[in-house]
Amino acid sequence: MTTLIFCRLVFFCLVLVLLNTFIPQTVRAEGFRILDHSASATGQGAAFTAQADDASALHYNPAGMTQLKGIQFSAGTLLIGGTVRFHSDLGPNVKGGVGGTIANPPPSSLFLTANLPALGFDHLPNWTVGIGVTTPYALKIEYPNDSLISPVLTSASLPLIDIKPTLAYKLNDYISVGGGLDIYTFASFLGEGQAELQQNAAPGNAFGIPAGTGLEANGSDTALGFNASVLWTPLRNQDGLPLVNLAFVYRNGPNLDLKGDFLAGGTRLAGAATNIELPDVYTWAIAGWPIRNARHEWKVEVDLDYADWSGFKDLNLRLSNGAVIQNPRNYGDAWVLMVGTEFKALSPSVLPNWDVAFRTGYVRSESPIPDKTFEPAVPDSDFNAFSAGMGFLCHAPGKFLGILPCDIFGVKAIGIDLAYQALLYDERNVQNNQQPLLNGKWDTTLHVGALTLRMNF
Repeated sequence: MTTLIFCRLVFFCLVLVLLNTFIPQTVRAEGFRILDHSASATGQGAAFTAQADDASALHYNPAGMTQLKGIQFSAGTLLIGGTVRFHSDLGPNVKGGVGGTIANPPPSSLFLTANLPALGFDHLPNWTVGIGVTTPYALKIEYPNDSLISPVLTSASLPLIDIKPTLAYKLNDYISVGGGLDIYTFASFLGEGQAELQQNAAPGNAFGIPAGTGLEANGSDTALGFNASVLWTPLRNQDGLPLVNLAFVYRNGPNLDLKGDFLAGGTRLAGAATNIELPDVYTWAIAGWPIRNARHEWKVEVDLDYADWSGFKDLNLRLSNGAVIQNPRNYGDAWVLMVGTEFKALSPSVLPNWDVAFRTGYVRSESPIPDKTFEPAVPDSDFNAFSAGMGFLCHAPGKFLGILPCDIFGVKAIGIDLAYQALLYDERNVQNNQQPLLNGKWDTTLHVGALTLRMNF
């Protein structure tokens, strides 16, 4: 009991130190970066870096993969919907969204991890390998073709995926390290398989294109980044399970050199090229379990993200005929604070052979995009996000959905995670924009439903 009280005191002291040390006066988000890659994390406001105890650890903290037993698999998706409302200073109103009830293709993820002894390498007990596919940067938005802002934008999409071969090593009972590659690319089966920006030609444009003609710039590329992480567990309970975890993750952001075409009315006018400088991202996290025994577990976590977006200066479009279409961006650095908690009931009497988790989380974020280069493709502003979720993990001799044995075909456990998140953006009054048509009040609301299926072998 004395040890447990001590652990709780240490954890809450560390949380206070983290809050006082790292959180600046303003906390900002990162444009089109997606934080959620599993429903278990989404339900906790993405505060999962220090917990990292399912297959999605491959993204959130590769070092956490050393906590996983055997072979673990998960696949999930995010169902994102919502609206963007623009009240122009010129009078007309514009309503946009994700092009339907939900964004299509939906951001999705897939993770597969394996402790090497589970693959027959008994002489390498401290190594874990994994492969993942995620959509950490994604964009899908549409506005009416005849709206006030159609000369600026009618639609934008960025169906970028990240292929993640990953490796983790347990140094000792206290410290694990992990890392891997991030192969950013586009796939032909996702949307159009390329980044796209569409708008209508403005009257009197420099190319002599008739006003109202649909314009499109597109491009694709493959770029290589990497990630590295550490997980430190200074305190464990008598069963060897963590009571306090501290984590740090670094993600390198490469430069996407997009090459494609510039079209007018569906006809190719020229080749086109542009660059997107993805940010370097740093994450600090701390998690503690005030309760962790054979019947119940309660975790509280605080994560802090910092992304260096300062390299994203412009999205200038360079045409093969020598013309350059200027698109300044000038993003700032960005911070995001995530707080989440999870309470688990292990094989409760009302649902034996199941572990049931209840989750909730909060995200505080502000925009790194200045008014001058604000754009309808990324209608960002300060926001608060609130989330809640549940998780169900079935062990033998239980039955998944009351039908499928949970130990069928070599599977040791089957689980499903569900979460809902509401992103409530503050109304943003844009003034002195480089595109005067965009001056006015912007109001965005998004809803996210997350679903993940897990299997442990």
